[in-house]
Amino acid sequence: MNAGERGSVARVLTAVMTVALALRTGASAQQLTFTPYHAHGIYDLRERVGWHVAVAPGQTAAGTYAYTVKRDGLAVIGRGTLDPSSGHATIEASLDRPGMLLVEVRPPAGTTGFHGASKSEVGRVLLGAAVAPQRIRPSGRRPRDFDAFWTAELRRLDSVPADPLLTPGESGRPDVAYYTIRMNNVGGARVYGQLARPSRQEAGGETFPALLLLQWASPPYPLQRQWVTDYAARGWLVLNVEPHDVPADMPQAFYDALPQLIKSYGLIGRHDRDESYFLPMYLGDYRAAEYLASRVDWDGRTLVVMGTSMGGQQGFAVAGLDPRVTALIANVPAACDLLGPLGGRAAPYPNWDVERPEVRRTAGYFDAVHFAPRIRARALISMGFIDETTPPAGIWAAFNQLPGPKEAVPLVDSPHNHMATPEEVLPYTRRSAAWLDALARGADPTQP
Repeated sequence: MNAGERGSVARVLTAVMTVALALRTGASAQQLTFTPYHAHGIYDLRERVGWHVAVAPGQTAAGTYAYTVKRDGLAVIGRGTLDPSSGHATIEASLDRPGMLLVEVRPPAGTTGFHGASKSEVGRVLLGAAVAPQRIRPSGRRPRDFDAFWTAELRRLDSVPADPLLTPGESGRPDVAYYTIRMNNVGGARVYGQLARPSRQEAGGETFPALLLLQWASPPYPLQRQWVTDYAARGWLVLNVEPHDVPADMPQAFYDALPQLIKSYGLIGRHDRDESYFLPMYLGDYRAAEYLASRVDWDGRTLVVMGTSMGGQQGFAVAGLDPRVTALIANVPAACDLLGPLGGRAAPYPNWDVERPEVRRTAGYFDAVHFAPRIRARALISMGFIDETTPPAGIWAAFNQLPGPKEAVPLVDSPHNHMATPEEVLPYTRRSAAWLDALARGADPTQP
């Protein structure tokens, strides 16, 4: 990667030169600091990747720390120990092929090595770096009939009338109109969600840019009203849909009482593309995007799909299936490079056992890396360098397949979104807000 490419990838990063050893169970004062050779975390092939290790001011080292180095979050390629009592130590590694490095540091045996942590706790710190990330490729090939399969599925969906049913609700804001929505999906399933828009449209006949919000993975849960009303107050026509065939606005007790099977949905039908749980999910998302595009209050120009983790996974699918989508914003998207374990990479959610031939075949039709080449929309994609839920190597592989204007947001110090601090995801928070602001104004967020 040349200097210009590296600068483009890293331009949104805050230049934080010291990474404090952080226990994610809540301890605050730690003994060690790690200063990366490159603050942006991106290196060239065969370049020395490393961190200077030192005792934090006012602290004392607890003893000898052990560390392991993994390539692409899976293959251990190095081990070592650190004794920072002398004042300084280093961790170094390199790669001769594009990929990610993940370092795990553990405290001395018999201790946690952390102030404020009980001796029964096991603490660790993760460090991440990327090596020639814009050259990372998918682990498997797209199925030959990928396009034909999805064309047939969209035709099947089109044969089912959407019959949208809007039910007005209380928005909690005088400038926003709010509704719950229900539409038909394939196989007798339904698409449930919530919609909001600026209420001035009812009087003035204005049109608005559209935003489709897609949800992260979890057993089914209710959608929160402010997820759409906040965007509507800023001028968006916004639709937020459930990934599951359940109403979006029920009491929590309703979701708690659902059968256990649906709470473990990620593995349902992984042996057969026609039975996969993600098939009606992706089709329901496509129907939601098409519904937004059919509304008279859509401006006809801007249709953004946005989501985190499994929401980002769905975003890749919708943007790949629907040419009306003009922008994709995906934060640490899931299901990127599902065949990664076969090529030595850590598995992404939903963690399918792709060693089984039938699962491997099914994965090809739902992998974000195979939707990516179909996407002509602008794309903003983030990846957490120490994310073990949606590993960054697979996300880079999907990002690199995008043919249109795009921007990567490396989150050098961030684990998966639900474990990250606001500071760790600040580059994505800032860039996604800037993108939405530009898109709402009809501007190109990929241009300076």
